[in-house]
This record gives sequence, C-alpha cells and structure tokens, in this order.
Amino acid sequence: MHRYQVLIEYDGTDFYGWQIQKKGKTVQKLIQLIISKILKEKIKIIGSGRTDAGVHAWEQSAHFDCKRKIVNHDKFIKSVNFFLNNDLVSILKLKKKNLNFHARYSAKERIYEYVIINRLSSPSIEKNKGWHIRKNLNLEKMKKGSKLLEGTHDFSTFRATNCYSKTPIRTLKKINIKKINYKIIIKFKSGSFLRNQVRSMVGCLKYLGENKWSLKKFKKVFNSKSRRACAPPAPPEGLYLAKVNY
Repeated sequence: MHRYQVLIEYDGTDFYGWQIQKKGKTVQKLIQLIISKILKEKIKIIGSGRTDAGVHAWEQSAHFDCKRKIVNHDKFIKSVNFFLNNDLVSILKLKKKNLNFHARYSAKERIYEYVIINRLSSPSIEKNKGWHIRKNLNLEKMKKGSKLLEGTHDFSTFRATNCYSKTPIRTLKKINIKKINYKIIIKFKSGSFLRNQVRSMVGCLKYLGENKWSLKKFKKVFNSKSRRACAPPAPPEGLYLAKVNY
C-alpha cells in the first residue's frame, strides 16, 4: 500500500463544503471520485479538516492510499486537474508519504486567512472572494482586540452550537491584521480551531472596527463564554484555509 499527500486549492462558492454529505456537491467527494477513476481502484481521501459551505482554500492538505505506486507525479496531477479544473479545484502538489502520515492527526498548525473588502463599491471580479464592508474600519482598534484573543483560552463565545469538539480550550498562536489597498487580511494560526471559531472572531472584530463595541465590551463578550453574546459570524466567502503545517 502506498500513501500520498495532496495539496489542494479550491473556490468553495458552489460547494457544500469539504466533507462528503448525503446530498450536495462537496470537494472531498469530487476529488475522491476522480482519483478513483484515474487509478482504477476505490480511493478514500482524508482531509486535514472540514471547511464549511462557501469557504475557500489556498492549500488544503489531504492524503489517500492506493495499491499501485504513482511513478509520474506531474502526469498524475495533470490528469486529475483535467477533470477538476471546471469546478475550480486544482491539485497543487503530490507527495509520497510513509504510512504513519495522517493529513488530520499529523498536523501541527493550521493557518486561516479572512479577507475583508473594505471599500464603497461592491466587488465584481472578486465577488464571493471576500466580505464586502462599505464602512471604513478602525484597523488599530481591531489589532488591539485581536491581541486579547492570542494565547490559550476558553473560546466558547466563538464556538458554533453544533461543534463536536470535546473542549472549547484552544491556543491561538498568532493573529496578524494588515491592510493592502482596500483589502484587510486577518491571519490566524493555531493547532486546531473550533467550528465557526474564525468567522465568529472576525464578526466580533468587525464590531470593534465599526466602533459598535468598545475594547471593554469586546473583552466582556469574550470572557462571557456565551455564544449568545457573540456578534453575527462573518460570512463564509471571506474565509480561506491558507496552509497546514506538519
């Protein structure tokens, strides 16, 4: 048996997320079907984690096992992408791994990026590629709020009600906020995230940036550990799985 890691880029707009579901088009199901067809055997692909409907990936990581060794990696990537590209999915790299490697459980760090398009005009070329906010956001205030989230905390405030994680305790290693022209890019680094955690944190940072909340209010909401106190989560189209480190 041979194990391979694949790095995947995808536009999540028309998908019901990464994970296979009974109904609806998913990234995992699409890739699995195509690789099975090319290798002429039943393939099960396992991702580093799920992304929700509408969420994108710069570099999702996944692995699969197959009976035959893939000799020509470039030819394999071209063959798979021939079928994937119409759905705005691309295999970026194929790497041979030992059988101890696991796309999910071997991961040491996950990096997500959230893109805010902060300008008056609605995006045309970048439609569904970021959260369009017309009101000019206070970047410095958002940065101060983000520093309160770094470290090991109980993130219950930002946890979806249907999150199945055993504990709300997570360690947020780093949050970086930068603005390039009209784009605000917020980068989050952690070993793992709760369901909807990133989008919920962005929703609260947006309230700070709009001056709807003071830093004192932001801190109070965070410390409340109450989902009901949370601002509305940011929409999925601004969220990207940027990288998974091992």
